Amino acid sequence: MPRSRRSGKRVFFFIIFMLAFLLLMKSTDLKKIGMSPLEGALRDVFAPLQKFSVTATRWLEGKLSLPIALINATRQNKQLTREVAELKGRLVELEECRLENERLKKLLDFQTRLPGDFKGTSAAVIGRDPGNWFQTITLNKGFRQGVQVNMTVLVPEGLVGRVVKVSANTAQVMLITDPRSAISSLVQETRSPGIVEGTSDTSGRLRMIHIPYDIFVRRGQTVVTSGLGSLFPKGVAVGQIMDAKKDPTGLFYNATVQPFVDFNRLEEVFIITELAGELPEKTGDRESGS
Repeated sequence: MPRSRRSGKRVFFFIIFMLAFLLLMKSTDLKKIGMSPLEGALRDVFAPLQKFSVTATRWLEGKLSLPIALINATRQNKQLTREVAELKGRLVELEECRLENERLKKLLDFQTRLPGDFKGTSAAVIGRDPGNWFQTITLNKGFRQGVQVNMTVLVPEGLVGRVVKVSANTAQVMLITDPRSAISSLVQETRSPGIVEGTSDTSGRLRMIHIPYDIFVRRGQTVVTSGLGSLFPKGVAVGQIMDAKKDPTGLFYNATVQPFVDFNRLEEVFIITELAGELPEKTGDRESGS
């Protein structure tokens, strides 16, 4: 073939290629509105594949996101559970503070109602005698805070007992329900004297003995301290008479007394440290302590 002919064919194919290239560029021009036949054909061909790809991607995202969502929900649930537990604990603490404030306010009000010659200090109960025979409690104040043996311990409801032992920062109190306790008392309504003793039974009641037989004793009468013996001040409430009967000799009445104080619920008490300008008699046991 002559060389001129071959050169002519090359020019012809080059021209065709350039025309096709220009046509393709024109069909994909972004500025034009509408879609060229070639672009539409390509879109129709690849549309099912594109739909399948989108569907598969969404399915895969759903499958992968479920475990992650469950893990996040579990973590969030644990966090919320911890927060709820902490809030419940704080509510319990706040309720305890509220109740303690109420008790201390009541004790403070009681202290302000005492006669001017009474001075004292409040103390918290920090221990109890676990035995059934002797009944004592331990307070968080001792001789460093001015507490001494034989000082009177009471609450707004009535008489609690007296201090029998002290250390530097603690004091042991014998409750009036202890069998070793004896209180010079009188019936408030009739002024009949007697001695209130603790008992060894589990009823928590007291026994008032040596009540003169010539004055009738009846249920509901109030028993208070008489002030005799210098251990307890006069007029402190002790309890209420539940029943009474003559003793075997027929010379006295014996009465069962329900104390006003609930000794199972004691938490704070008031200690009389000075009475009419005089400290209680300094007798009894004093323990050494730091």
